[in-house]
Amino acid sequence: MASEKTITLKQTRSSAGRLKAHKSCLRGLGLRRINHVVTVEDTASNRGMINRVHYMISIESGGEA
Repeated sequence: MASEKTITLKQTRSSAGRLKAHKSCLRGLGLRRINHVVTVEDTASNRGMINRVHYMISIESGGEA
């Protein structure tokens, strides 16, 4: 399915000392460490996790796969 939209994320800040729910969101998005880059599907659940941890990540691109 080439028409699926994706978002590329990069973790820019540490998860040390953050709320457990925020750490869980990072893990759910597949981010493990600072400067780690992942590509995730553009879904409502992923958007919710991105919004929750927006201060620890940057969106590299939001194009199509």
